[in-house]
Amino acid sequence: MGLIRALRHMKEDIDSVFSRDPAARNSIEVILCYPGLHAIWMHRVSHWFWQRRLFLTARLHSHLARFLTGIEIHPGARIGRRFFIDHGMGVVIGETAEIGDDVTLYHQVTLGGTSWAKEKRHPTLEDGVVIGSGAKILGPFTVGAGAKIGSNSVVVRAVSPGSTVVGIPGKEIPGQKAKDEPRGDSSRDSETFQKQVRISLQHDDMPDPVAKVFNCLIDRINTLEAEIKELRKTTRKQEDKDYTAG
Repeated sequence: MGLIRALRHMKEDIDSVFSRDPAARNSIEVILCYPGLHAIWMHRVSHWFWQRRLFLTARLHSHLARFLTGIEIHPGARIGRRFFIDHGMGVVIGETAEIGDDVTLYHQVTLGGTSWAKEKRHPTLEDGVVIGSGAKILGPFTVGAGAKIGSNSVVVRAVSPGSTVVGIPGKEIPGQKAKDEPRGDSSRDSETFQKQVRISLQHDDMPDPVAKVFNCLIDRINTLEAEIKELRKTTRKQEDKDYTAG
């Protein structure tokens, strides 16, 4: 019964590669050439030893897996079903990390701790989390289901389900919609141009510091144009008054 369950899980793992990696061509290639898959399968063996308190055997087996795959998963880590590590080189998963189902990690991701205490010190990833390459998730907090962590982000606090986190330190980014229409009394051509610039600077709900600078400049231009228009109105009134008086 245990063997049948293990084979079923292995088939799920192979299927998860096809569903998340368009480069996968056939099952033989996936089985032979995907180190992320090898790391997961070897981890299950290491974790089996760990649960039976065969700690040295578990560590030796996980060390062998690290040597063969470039992926370090502590045998104490708990990992759910259909876990996928793409590329995988440099991934580190700590002892008390917990990973739900359908989670995806890219290369050089670290699920690490910030304490030396012998307690829960690594993150918990709920179902469907995706973590971009180079991201560091540090501490005993929870990353909510369906959350996405941007590449090279450093996350040190809990993440809400379904949110996107980017930056150092990582910050949640709310869903970004098109910005409001430009303020002020600009001409129609200016409004159209600015609207196009704002929309073109948005991309996949991810913040862009260059876009932020451009948007600040646009807002400043709007303010200046409104002040110029008001100044022109005042000047015309004064000229009309002078003409009437003359």
